[in-house]
Formats: sequence, C-alpha cells, structure tokens
Amino acid sequence: MIRQAGMGSHMPLSGPVMAELERICGKTQVHGGPAQRVAYSFDATFPQDVPDVALTPSCTEEVAAILRIASRERIPVHPRGAGTSLSGGALPLGGGIALSLARMNQILDIDPADTVAVVQPGVVTAELQRAVEAVGLFYPPDPASLSQSTIGGNVACNAGGPRCLKYGVTKDYVLGMTAVLADGRVLTLGGRTIKNVTGYQLGQLLVGSEGSLAVITEVILRLIPLPRQRATAAAYFPALDGASQAVSAIMSSGLLPVTVEMMDAVSINAVEDYLQLGLPRTAEALLLLEQDGNNAALARADVERMAAICREHGATSVTAASTAEERDGLWRARRAVSGALGRVRPNKLGEDVVVPRSQIPAMVRRIRAISEEHGLPVAVFGHAGDGNLHPNILFDRRVAGELERVERAAAAIFGAALALGGTLSGEHGIGSLKREFLEVDLGRDAVDVMRAIKQALDPLGILNPHKVFPERASGGVSAFLRALPSLEGWTPG
Repeated sequence: MIRQAGMGSHMPLSGPVMAELERICGKTQVHGGPAQRVAYSFDATFPQDVPDVALTPSCTEEVAAILRIASRERIPVHPRGAGTSLSGGALPLGGGIALSLARMNQILDIDPADTVAVVQPGVVTAELQRAVEAVGLFYPPDPASLSQSTIGGNVACNAGGPRCLKYGVTKDYVLGMTAVLADGRVLTLGGRTIKNVTGYQLGQLLVGSEGSLAVITEVILRLIPLPRQRATAAAYFPALDGASQAVSAIMSSGLLPVTVEMMDAVSINAVEDYLQLGLPRTAEALLLLEQDGNNAALARADVERMAAICREHGATSVTAASTAEERDGLWRARRAVSGALGRVRPNKLGEDVVVPRSQIPAMVRRIRAISEEHGLPVAVFGHAGDGNLHPNILFDRRVAGELERVERAAAAIFGAALALGGTLSGEHGIGSLKREFLEVDLGRDAVDVMRAIKQALDPLGILNPHKVFPERASGGVSAFLRALPSLEGWTPG
C-alpha cells in the first residue's frame, strides 16, 4: 500500500498492468521507484501527491495505448509538461499515472510559406521562439515561465504573458492539433489554414481545458512576421494608485503597447534584495512599458508618449533603455518577481484575477485593503495593460491559523474582482486551487454544461481528476491546502 499525501490511499498498479506499460513505453520510461514517483508529485505550487507511476512516452501512439489501458483499468491519468502550473493543475491528486509529455519535445516543422510551426507538446516555449525568430518569424505568447514551460502546458492552460496585450494569448495562435481522448481514440483537429469553420471547433474547446478532456500530443501554431525594433522604459511612482491610473490613461490614449507591466513596492523590494539591480526602494510602483514594430523612431515615440502620461500621473522618474543590455535588465527585474517573493515568506498563493482596465485602480485599492484587513503581505504585479493582475498572498503555513486567513484573503480578492466585472483567472487556469470558486464566477448552469462536456469526452472521469470542477459544498483554498500535507512521513509501498 502507498499512503498518499492528499486524496487518500489506494492500491498500487498490478504487475500485469505495469508490464503492459513497460512494453508500450520501454522499461526505462516507466518510473515506479519511490524517488521517481516523488519527483512527479508536485508542480509550481507547494502541495504534493504521489502518483503510482510516472510515464514518459515518446509519441502519440504510445499515449493512445496508455490511455486505452487506463480506460480499461479505470486508472486516473494526470497529463503534465514541465510542472510549472501555478494552479495545482499538474498535481497527480489521488494517484494513478503521472503522464509526462516532456520527452515529446521536437519541433517537427517551421514553414515560412504557410507561417506555421508544428511542434510536440514538450517543446519549451522559449526554444520555439528562438527557432522561429531565426527565420524571421514570431511566436508572441510569452508566459513568465517561458524558459521552462512547454507548449503543451501553454495550450492546456491558454497561457498568456506580457505581450498578450498587443498580440493575444495562446488560443489565438492554435490552428490545429492532434489529441488523444480518454479511451485512446486519436483526433486530428484543424490544420495549417488560417480559416477553418468546418464543424464544431473542437481544437479550441481543448485549448484551456487543463488536460481534463484530452491529451494534446501535437500542435500546429500560427506565426507572424518578427518585429525588428523594440523600445522599452520603466516608470517609477511614489504612489501605487497613480501607477494604476496611468495604466488606464495609457490604454485610453489610442496607443496599443506591446506591454504595460506593473510591480508594487513588495515586488520591487523583493527583487532588489534578490538581484541588487539598483531599483529604487522608495518607489511604491513600477510600470514596465514596451512598444515594438519595424520602425525604431515610431516605437520610441510611442514609449515617450507613455512616459509622458506616467509623469502626468505622478511618476517621479522614467528610465528608457538605450541598449539591448539595458532592456534585458529591465525585463530581468520583472521576470524575477515570482521567485524573489519566496525570500519574503516561505509560502505564497499566486492569484491570477482579471478586471476591466478601467477598474485597475479600484482593484489595486481593494487588494491593499484586503492585505491590511487580514494581516498578510500581498504583492501585486502582472499584466496591468490588459487588467490581468497577479496578487500574491505571502504567508507561512506553519503558523497556526494562517491558512484560514489566506483563504479569507483569497476569497475577498476573488470577490473584489467579480464585483468589478472581472473573472477568476486570465492565464493560470483553475486547476485544483480555484476549483471551489468556479461556480461563483460562472454560475451553476454554465458549470453544468461544462460537466456535460466532460462526461461526453471522458465518461469515466479518468483525465486529470480533482481539477477544474468543484468537489465540496464548502471549503476553498485552506480546506484544499489542509488536505495536502507535506511529504514528511510518506512511506513507499
């Protein structure tokens, strides 16, 4: 027997089943040892649960064969890429098979004539970007984890990133895919054409489905011409409210920047402690501004207009990058925020709410009030230009009563976003950490329709169970976290 660190105990997979899996994947790609299983027990959140086995298939045919066995034996299957999920979406809750697609990491084709790339799901986002840029093409989605996260995970969660303000999110670049259903059937959806409205858009249904409807094994991505010029600046504000108002003003000015990113004082000081970049510790907010195009003068002019708007709303200084190295330095600060916050408190709950742009100042004020009310530091950063904020609640789960305060603070942040006309998630997905709040956002009827779709494609409920859909009449973040203690005391069977 295996004592699980979360969803209860269950029997290990039988010897004959393990032998079948070894025949499909090869013995070296079936990871059943205690240390191997623990290695697949977590994602970028901090809860853990141990799978019965981890598999690393190499192709669609192997994935299909695995799912046929899983369907026959009623074994849960948890697809995962690089494990960078911030919503608990890659956790193997309840055991079963952790299905890692990391070995399926080939760029199969880059076609400049059709401006598409065909890739396997384990391709790292940054590697794809470098490959297409080498031939003058551009794949814009750029999640903060782009150097680790994979295309399959990006598609499963409909990932975004700073450039999505101008260029859109992952779904806007998915033209087609190969996907394996829970029973092992293989679907080929979409293709290389820009237009395709033949039948239901099943491929788009799978984008953002978080591995709960099918396993994506190949993706056809739309590419666009690579912008040749970029201009970047950072504006520093003595008041967070002024920075929020500047974002609204920039977006109302007729400009369409590539990026308007925000960092608050907690984020700025955490990054400065970590990297010592010379960021002003007295600033209450930083806005990172960027424009691109094929005309350097026009890109600079747009950034200068944004800088002027920032000064009108109280920015005390604006630093423009004059070299690629200076631009990389500005971006280094923004990319380091999430990791740097781990130095402030041992645990954090990284949220991902979206509000209409006009409501950014009100949302920031409410987050600050929530932080004070619950006695928890909350760092605010994110893609302010499209209203996508990442309030990170910092805490220590070892302190008695702290999880309850985290739950109340998170619920208050969700409520504030919804009250301002926003939504629970812009790019991280629902996963397991937000599932209990889904109905509050979408309503019961919408969730019932989602459940019906899940039932149609995965009637046995084996694909990424305990994700997306509510499972408790009450509970929420702290109930979930309490149900997932650390792996101290875990004993392998």
